[in-house]
Amino acid sequence: MPKDLRVPSAPPRAWRRRHWREVEFAALDFETTGLDYGKDSVVSFGVVPVREGRVLVGGSAHRLVVPDVPPSPISMTIHQILPQDLAEASPIEVVREELSRVLHGKYLLTWYADVEVAFLCRIFGMRAGTWARRTVDVREMALALGEERDGGVRFSLSAVAERCGVPVASPHEALDDALVTAQLFLVLATRLEGRGFGTARSFLGLTRA
Repeated sequence: MPKDLRVPSAPPRAWRRRHWREVEFAALDFETTGLDYGKDSVVSFGVVPVREGRVLVGGSAHRLVVPDVPPSPISMTIHQILPQDLAEASPIEVVREELSRVLHGKYLLTWYADVEVAFLCRIFGMRAGTWARRTVDVREMALALGEERDGGVRFSLSAVAERCGVPVASPHEALDDALVTAQLFLVLATRLEGRGFGTARSFLGLTRA
């Protein structure tokens, strides 16, 4: 895909050396028609900004998106977005500019970065490694704290959030998952400070390209 002028700009390089409370993040969650990165499409996105160690719910963004391919039955069972719910939704080409705006100049927060990175590549282009270098994988933060239990059976975003005291209202709803990811990041980042983490770079380094 050719470079799109609407690709959200990366944060300033100097931010990598700053304490994580001094830089800006945007928690991002995609709900999709499936997990075939070459074929499936985004059906909704949620974005929640984090600034100065606070979640800014008022700056959140949430959109339903008309996908290029029909949602699979399994995906609809998970995210509960049905074809009739998309009657007034817009295609990604229309909402891409808004998505770019809310991600502009921020590090990304995701739960299991592979998914969001893959679909960001589909939407905006650029290599996966380029997106990964500006993304903090909150799942990897939880792993660094030893949160994995029961062989990973209870290692979903909702399960880890609940163990950490973060409320979960609507699992697999893009905006709520983004909000949970943002709140969980604050909890885990604070705990990891006691293990030598603190700068934006230290958390970015946990994400696997």
